[in-house]
Amino acid sequence: MTSAMFMGMFALMLLNIPLALSIAFACVLAFMFFTDMPMFVTVQRIFTGIDSFPLMAIPFFLLAGKIMEKGGVSIRLVNLGASMVGSTPGGLAIIALLASMFFASISGSAPATVVAIGSIMVPAMIKAGYDKGFSVALMAVGGTIGIIIPPSIPFVVYGISANVSIGDLFIAGIVPGLVVGGSLIAYAFYYSRARGYRGGTPTSFPHFIDCLKKSVLGLAMPVIILGGIYSGVFTPTESGAIACVYGLIISLYVYKELKLADLKEIFVSSGLTSSMVLLIIGAANIMGWVLTTEQFPQQVSDWISSLGTEKVWLLIAINVVLLLIGTFLELNAAIILLVPILLPILGNEGVNLIHFGVIMITNLAIGLLTPPLGVNLFVAKSLSDTTFALIVRKVFPLLLVMIVDLLLFTFLPKISLLFVD
Repeated sequence: MTSAMFMGMFALMLLNIPLALSIAFACVLAFMFFTDMPMFVTVQRIFTGIDSFPLMAIPFFLLAGKIMEKGGVSIRLVNLGASMVGSTPGGLAIIALLASMFFASISGSAPATVVAIGSIMVPAMIKAGYDKGFSVALMAVGGTIGIIIPPSIPFVVYGISANVSIGDLFIAGIVPGLVVGGSLIAYAFYYSRARGYRGGTPTSFPHFIDCLKKSVLGLAMPVIILGGIYSGVFTPTESGAIACVYGLIISLYVYKELKLADLKEIFVSSGLTSSMVLLIIGAANIMGWVLTTEQFPQQVSDWISSLGTEKVWLLIAINVVLLLIGTFLELNAAIILLVPILLPILGNEGVNLIHFGVIMITNLAIGLLTPPLGVNLFVAKSLSDTTFALIVRKVFPLLLVMIVDLLLFTFLPKISLLFVD
């Protein structure tokens, strides 16, 4: 039954059927031909999969990111990055990555980070003489920071699936997010200096302070979110609602760049994105339930245990599998499907689940940049008229940088657990 279900899912995906429907239809077909269970069980499992209070954090964080994007926060973050970099060679590329890191601490979504910062920075970089392929590839990679630096929507999904603290996962993502951002900035500086790409305009300390004052309200959001969660004042879901209210207040009444007429578009867009993510999670819950019922996770765990693999090689093998799966499976669906399979294996080897959460999310973030799925690549391509093949070629060295970071996170757990109790 399990093999037939997977074959059905891949066949439907090859026919370009949306992922959520491919998973759901494959499960329905498996139910029809291999069990006597009534079909209403599939619908029941979808509702069970999304009937979770912590999952409400997803639409809230998506909505908060949209509000901040439309409310003028992204341009202020870009200006803050420019004031920090000044005329450094490759300054515009560094500004793009710094702004992505700042916005990542607000949105929790990789595609949202690409659009919010890329729509400003890609035209500016191309106008300044940066080649199109590099400019677009850089923003695609910069967007992946959005799911590592907290708040992160995939961390919410992983926390629910692995039954670990979402607050601890958020805290664990801070240092790895800074490491990824810093390593990408180092590569962007090297690449830009080698090709003679100029920096931005000269800056000064008073100008930096002025930009910081203008953007401090936006930067305060992650402090409020993480501070509230870790102090126990509110839950991750409640923090998402607070982020929405906070974003509305500063966008409508402080920055005054968001109009009441804009809210309809923001709510509709956030609702559509949220429904797509939650439908994938609900459909993946059916398949996860079937796999658990068929004892597939335990079978995989027993098989790996029988190989006698050492912990180091086990983590390398899991990394390779996750990198491969990330190329064709949507990030949240991969978490829902794989975590139940991997938990028994990780438990046998004594792997810290918070540490593994960082490993898994970083792996799947790389999957956002690898064809054929490569969501970030397609989102970034919409920012320019360059070819997809050129973007893939330019993104490859940046992928290698992220893989090196991944290996650091895998074998140096302290990077992830530095601030976790």
